[in-house]
Amino acid sequence: MLNLQNISPSSLRALKTLLIYLWPSNEAGLKARIVGAMTLLIFSKAINVSVPIFYKKSIDALSNPTLSLVIVPIGFLIAYGVARILAQAFNELKDALFAKVSQRSIRTAGLETFRHLHQLSLRFHLDRKTGGLSRAIEKGIQAIDTILQFSMFNIVPTIIEILFVCCMLWTFYETIFMVLTLVTVIIYIWYTLAITEWRTTFVRDMNRVDSEANAKAIDSLLNYETVKYFGNETHEEQRFDASLKIFEKAAVKSKVSLSTLNIGQGIIIALGSSTIMILAAYRIIKGTMTLGDLVLVNAYLIQLYMPLNILGFAYRSIKMALVDIEQMFGFLEVKPEVSDQPAAPDLQISKGEIVFDDVSFGYNSDRIVLHNLSFTVPPGKTLAIVGSSGAGKSTISRLLFRFYDVKHGSIRIDGQDIRNVTQHSLRKAIGIVPQDTVLFNDTIFYNIAYGNPHATFEEVQKAARLAEIHSFISELPAGYDTAVGERGLKLSGGEKQRIAIARTILKNPLIFLFDEATSALDTHTEKAIQVQLKAMSANHTTLIIAHRLSTVIDADEIIVLDKGRIIERGTHQDLLKINSHYAKMWLRQQEAQEKQSSLLPIIENPILTS
Repeated sequence: MLNLQNISPSSLRALKTLLIYLWPSNEAGLKARIVGAMTLLIFSKAINVSVPIFYKKSIDALSNPTLSLVIVPIGFLIAYGVARILAQAFNELKDALFAKVSQRSIRTAGLETFRHLHQLSLRFHLDRKTGGLSRAIEKGIQAIDTILQFSMFNIVPTIIEILFVCCMLWTFYETIFMVLTLVTVIIYIWYTLAITEWRTTFVRDMNRVDSEANAKAIDSLLNYETVKYFGNETHEEQRFDASLKIFEKAAVKSKVSLSTLNIGQGIIIALGSSTIMILAAYRIIKGTMTLGDLVLVNAYLIQLYMPLNILGFAYRSIKMALVDIEQMFGFLEVKPEVSDQPAAPDLQISKGEIVFDDVSFGYNSDRIVLHNLSFTVPPGKTLAIVGSSGAGKSTISRLLFRFYDVKHGSIRIDGQDIRNVTQHSLRKAIGIVPQDTVLFNDTIFYNIAYGNPHATFEEVQKAARLAEIHSFISELPAGYDTAVGERGLKLSGGEKQRIAIARTILKNPLIFLFDEATSALDTHTEKAIQVQLKAMSANHTTLIIAHRLSTVIDADEIIVLDKGRIIERGTHQDLLKINSHYAKMWLRQQEAQEKQSSLLPIIENPILTS
């Protein structure tokens, strides 16, 4: 039996959210369109219900030899045709009037969800697969269109038509005709809702597995080279097929249950129609009804059951759409981990001094990454942070950009706690060249200009020259219009990193953050870019996070991190004199570089390698 309580609170909240977009408080024009569309809908259905009456009168007139064939029957037939035209015209006008309402609702909801996702924390995005997330948004937007289309163009019109038909049958014929029609409709709707509730589990399983399979496919294709490196094509196929097998089982169950629904609906309609037609035929024999009345009742039944059949399909579609829209609007209920305080001011930056004051931080309460970290980067100076992998270097950059808020201590720029200023103004003041450079699937020009979308072509070229990438771009057939591919896969790691450097140069911030900025470059290019980075960061506050110590020897101060704690600090020469952790790292890297240099003549000698 149907239980309306099966509609989850989250689905109800999703519908409530949709109504807000459908009836916006500040859009009087859209509200007027909705009222106008509903008025046209009522007119359309009222005229549509009157159509069979003219058909009935035509049949009765043709059955009566005493009436004029030309004047009466043809007049009713003309009225029948005019009524059908008007009903369709009003219906089309209603659709045209409501089109802007539905499309504006879809656009607003999609934009709001997209904007909210960008406001959510880095932790949220790290915990979710991009493919599944994009799939959920795509299906959610389609779901909004489905709900609006079926509710306004099928369910509501069908309900209005059912009411009109029942009123007509009750007015012109015995009550039994109206009762039988209404009972048939009620049983049909009850059966449809009950079976659909049963089918919902299968539909949810299908959507869940479909999303998982899609996410796995996207993840595998994005890591195409890694798959090839390890020869794991078969492994990826098996993972994808495992999801498809589960989807196959759920899809079969869904199809079987759909057939059960359709068979039951057909039986209910057939029994109801046959019963009513038998009653009408019996009354024609008794002389209480005419042949036109039989045609009228039959026309009403056909006219009613056709949209009623669509009503079942519409309800099934809405139930499936509710699952998708519930998932998409569920993102809106996720609270940002990092948010601006009410009326937070913009960062007022003049000198660019950075202060980490007794900062402790952990991604989880049981795993502290940084312990009582304190250091200052004076205005216009360069501070480098070095250490082994896992020492907490990259966490510092994430905290400075306020991807996470510190729970203990504070981070200040020019005396302002970054938790008290807007995130936008904070990030606008800092330019970063990250270790892992990810480019948009667009042109080289677009990716460089991303640092300043309003930059001219000449400004983009200037930034490319400073990043030692202009010559490479100029040699490409399409030049700056060259597409870089998904995540920049058409470019080498060094080329991507130089584009990232050009992008940051174009941003022209007061504070620079270089997070392993030259790690993907060869030695020659690295030295050339280091000269440019040094010139670029002159008179700018610069924070360098590095593993390769050769990139930080000119820093005004170097901090050595180990397990989230500062174990050494000073200039390059000071740390070498201490002859401790930093000096040992320097010695190991120098020995490795000398060993690599000694092997180059052997590798490059064609006689020795032949």
